[in-house]
Amino acid sequence: MDIIDKAIKEGRTTLSENESKQILAAYGIPVTKEIAVDSRDALVKAAKEVGFPLVLKGNAPEISHKTEMNLIRLDIRNEQEALAAFDELMKALAETKGDVLVQEMVKGQRELVVGLTRDPQFGPCVMFGLGGIFTEILRDVSFRVAPLEKRDALEMMQEINGRKILEGVRGMKPADLDQLSQILIQVGQIGMDHDAVKEIDINPLILSADGKMVAVDALVVLEPAQ
Repeated sequence: MDIIDKAIKEGRTTLSENESKQILAAYGIPVTKEIAVDSRDALVKAAKEVGFPLVLKGNAPEISHKTEMNLIRLDIRNEQEALAAFDELMKALAETKGDVLVQEMVKGQRELVVGLTRDPQFGPCVMFGLGGIFTEILRDVSFRVAPLEKRDALEMMQEINGRKILEGVRGMKPADLDQLSQILIQVGQIGMDHDAVKEIDINPLILSADGKMVAVDALVVLEPAQ
């Protein structure tokens, strides 16, 4: 893939969030609607296209922990708020070659995590579990060696302690397990197809009230160029 090849040529070991999501989207994994901008004019145009409320995020390959670096602005309601947030973020990004992602605000109280790690012995392994702030606290995850079949994906969902999150709760529809299976299978496929991909982290994968899923944040880590 051109994005991966270009990053390796540039000596990078991480893709930006926007680049990472382009890889996911190429494999049919649903991602947020978003536009990367580097000027106020482009921001105004992108905000109209994506529609309020918006999320603005700093977007650069060297940024992997945007929350800790205070590079996310949520629930932006109008152009004035968007411009103010854009100026703040561009100032914070001054030392990078970064830009700003104008992203749709995805609503959903249930957060999942999907990932890939390349094990020295087993090769690409797919991970699934509870996402958001709970990923590191609870470590409620399951693993399978890629490539996955649908049966493997469904078993992974049943192996986590928090599997009830996938059921219909508090008026929310149950998760679309076919869609989730496909996401897990395709993440494994990316690892099978691209030896340069060392890790993938989709966190959170938001499960909306209607049971559909969308990758709200993503990071692809590459093997260092030989």
